[in-house]
Amino acid sequence: MKQGYVQVYTGDGKGKTTAALGLTLRAVGAGLKVYIGQFIKKGCTSEIKTLRRRFPEVTVKQYGRGCFIRNKPDPADIQCARRGLAHLRRAIVSNRFDLVIADEANGAVVAGLLNVADLLNLIDAKPPGVELVFTGRQAHTRLIRRADLVTEMKAVKHYFHRRVPARQGIEY
Repeated sequence: MKQGYVQVYTGDGKGKTTAALGLTLRAVGAGLKVYIGQFIKKGCTSEIKTLRRRFPEVTVKQYGRGCFIRNKPDPADIQCARRGLAHLRRAIVSNRFDLVIADEANGAVVAGLLNVADLLNLIDAKPPGVELVFTGRQAHTRLIRRADLVTEMKAVKHYFHRRVPARQGIEY
C-alpha cells in the first residue's frame, strides 16, 4: 500500500470488531498481511478460531484476561494492556503488516489501562504504508480528530435487552 490511513470504529452499537474483521477479510483477499491485537479480550471466539486455522496472513494476539473491568483496573490488566501496546508498536513499525488493528483499544483507554496519548503515539509511529484501525466504544475526541475515517455504530435495537444470551457463531 502506498498510503495507509487511520480508521476508528466506535459507538454503542454492535459491529465495531465485526467491521474490522470484515476489513481483515478484504485485506487478505487483496494479498495484504494483517495484525490484530485485541485488548481486554481473551478466549477463542469463532472468528479467532477461523482466522488462526485458515488465514496464515493474519496474526492475532490477545492482551487481556477476558474479564469485565469496572472501577479501578487490576494491575494484571494494566500489565496485559501495556504488553499489548508494545506488541502493537512493534507490529506497526516492523514492515511485516499492511493492516494493523487495535481491537478494543478505545475500551482500554476508557477502562484506565492505557491513555489516549498511547494511541496517538501509535499513529505517530505508523509508517506511510500501514493502515491502522482502532475499535471500541467511547473513542476519545483527540483520537477522533487525528483519524482519517471515523464510523460510529449506533444502537437502535438489540435482542440483548430481551435477555437473549450471546450465541456462538453470531456474537462470539
